[in-house]
Amino acid sequence: MKIFSFPGQLPRTPLFAAAEKAAAVLRNAGHKAYFVGGSVRDLLLGRTPDDVDITTSARPEVIQSLFERSVPIGAAFGIITVVVDDVPLEVATFRAERGYSDGRRPDHVVYTDDEVLDVTRRDFTVNGLLYDPAANTVLDCVGGLDDLRSGVLRTIGDPVVRFGEDYLRILRFVRFAARFGFEPDPAACSAASRFADKLSLIAEERIRDELEKILLGPDPAGGFEMLAKLGILKTVLPEVDALRGVEQPKQFHPEGDVFVHTMLLLRHAAWKTPRVMWSALLHDVGKPASKTVKDGVPHFYGHEAVGAEIARDVLARLRSSSALADSVVSAVRNHMRFASVHLMKRAKWMRIIADANFPVELELHRLDCMSCHGILDNYVLMLDRLREYSLLPSPAKPFLTGHDLIRLGVKPGPEFGRILREAEDLRLEGELASRKKALVWLQARVGHMNQS
Repeated sequence: MKIFSFPGQLPRTPLFAAAEKAAAVLRNAGHKAYFVGGSVRDLLLGRTPDDVDITTSARPEVIQSLFERSVPIGAAFGIITVVVDDVPLEVATFRAERGYSDGRRPDHVVYTDDEVLDVTRRDFTVNGLLYDPAANTVLDCVGGLDDLRSGVLRTIGDPVVRFGEDYLRILRFVRFAARFGFEPDPAACSAASRFADKLSLIAEERIRDELEKILLGPDPAGGFEMLAKLGILKTVLPEVDALRGVEQPKQFHPEGDVFVHTMLLLRHAAWKTPRVMWSALLHDVGKPASKTVKDGVPHFYGHEAVGAEIARDVLARLRSSSALADSVVSAVRNHMRFASVHLMKRAKWMRIIADANFPVELELHRLDCMSCHGILDNYVLMLDRLREYSLLPSPAKPFLTGHDLIRLGVKPGPEFGRILREAEDLRLEGELASRKKALVWLQARVGHMNQS
């Protein structure tokens, strides 16, 4: 074990004040206590962590006895959540883990008083550093400091063993490499490829969470390119992996195939929300299935409709929320309509702008254009129209309702909705300026319908 002086002071925040206090309570009771994992890594990288985990020689029942407020959420693995000054902190007992028969969780947990044993069971060297708040020192048992300085991401010990213990670590490996720009260790890359198909054994929602963290991170394209290179993408998202090698017309897509195009969308993303990033990732997933070739030129007629259904299947498989799925599916289905907004009647573009999903769909259009021909004319046009729309009086309620049609003898059915939509379009176009004029129009419209 190497011990280094910590270069600086802890952030003066309620989180770190609570963490220092919790560690002091444990030490004063005769137990070892350190900050561990991501918080130590981030501090050494000059970043302010969002949370602090504490590891200690105290057993779970002792931890609970030392703090007035505690919750044994992870007690089976020696983890207790304690609340200090209204700040929740995870406190874990030093442990060794034995047997990972399912490649997801240990078969047995053995508590220990040895912090070295605890650290060496963890995933990556940069996550295996300990910080002693009492001495303001960093304890390095795994070479994590050297790897931080060199910008290398490697496992603690044999990567075959580490990834075999928990297959989800394969995705975490990619996520950390993309997040910090670390150079991935070749041996770890080889092991990740070897175990890639084992990710099919992991719960889909855990896979979704890791993929979403990559999407929302600083280099989503780098992360997904690494997933593809290591053969992981074809297991976790075969629909996206299928975009590789699908050539596009060079006059519209000089950037390359559909996968290259999709990665450019991720690179250009500035407004990174789950809805925008999943929409960008999945917007062209319908192209492989809809591809046709005429005179040597590939075409993808209707790929947006095909892609919408594929996107819905993907997000259902990943157990995403219905709200996220509905937004992404809508964005995928509608992402080609902005190509003709300059030809749209006022009523249609006003409807588009009024749609709750419009911000996501407009951003997807911007990313799509920037990632191929770079022409943003229609995007700017919609911004102008959005300003015009925002300056208009608040949209009034429709002049006509279904009750008006029923009073004129129209029975509910497909024609019912068509008449109401037609009336609303005329209102938005300014041709029906009042309810009185709308009723006159409706009588004529129904009369014409009855005659035909």
